[in-house]
Amino acid sequence: MTTLRVFPLEVLVESVPLLSANRDASPGPAYLPKERCTHCHLRAWCLPDSNESSAVDCMDGLKLGRRRIRAGQRLYLEGESFKFLYEVRSGNLKSSLKTPDGIQRVSGFHMAGELIGLDGVAEGHHASSATALEDSEVCAVSYAFLTELATGNVQIQRTLMQQMSGEIVRELRLLVLLGNMTAHERLAVFLLNLSQRLQARGYSPSDFRMRMTRADIGSYLGLTLETVSRTFSAFQKLHLLEVNQRHIRVTDRSGLERIADMRAHG
Repeated sequence: MTTLRVFPLEVLVESVPLLSANRDASPGPAYLPKERCTHCHLRAWCLPDSNESSAVDCMDGLKLGRRRIRAGQRLYLEGESFKFLYEVRSGNLKSSLKTPDGIQRVSGFHMAGELIGLDGVAEGHHASSATALEDSEVCAVSYAFLTELATGNVQIQRTLMQQMSGEIVRELRLLVLLGNMTAHERLAVFLLNLSQRLQARGYSPSDFRMRMTRADIGSYLGLTLETVSRTFSAFQKLHLLEVNQRHIRVTDRSGLERIADMRAHG
């Protein structure tokens, strides 16, 4: 899987909070100490593939704005005015949107190093809501500031286009996933994708804890909770996985790949 690098997105107008005071009952995100981009643990993901000291100096000159989001707290709401792009610094979030019948449908999961908020670019307001699955931190940038910065910087323009293209590709893959695959195929593809993304971040691709619930997985894959649970059980009986609540150990990756390839690449 090709991983797109994210240009530093850590500029935030300090007077504008990430969460509205009435968004939920939990306290708002904590303000965290600022730090230089070159000292950030996400540096390998964020900084461009360039040895030019001027690029690094430019990034270190930006005003950082990190925020902590508690588990269950919203980063932004569907329909909210679009102002910022966010990069997940640590933790995990999910995106969801409301269907015509009023049901919240999970549309994506986001982990450290991934960019979220692009759904607001098209119409000036967010098409989905973003919620923390666990205590998380994000870096944010004013989209207006970023576009102004990109005016004279081809590299930033290219990175933004890559990110937007990545969003389109993910949407297309989801349409294929929901339209042409069985429950076994959908869950196999989901687990393999999660494994690849974790491996790209230096984590074990075969032994991990899922931060989302089975209900969230079912909502994302277009399956009922009961079907997701039955499919996990089936994978255990086939000795593809060992499952202990949210802890997953992949014991037969090639078996999962065979199931995923039934129609994923057909």
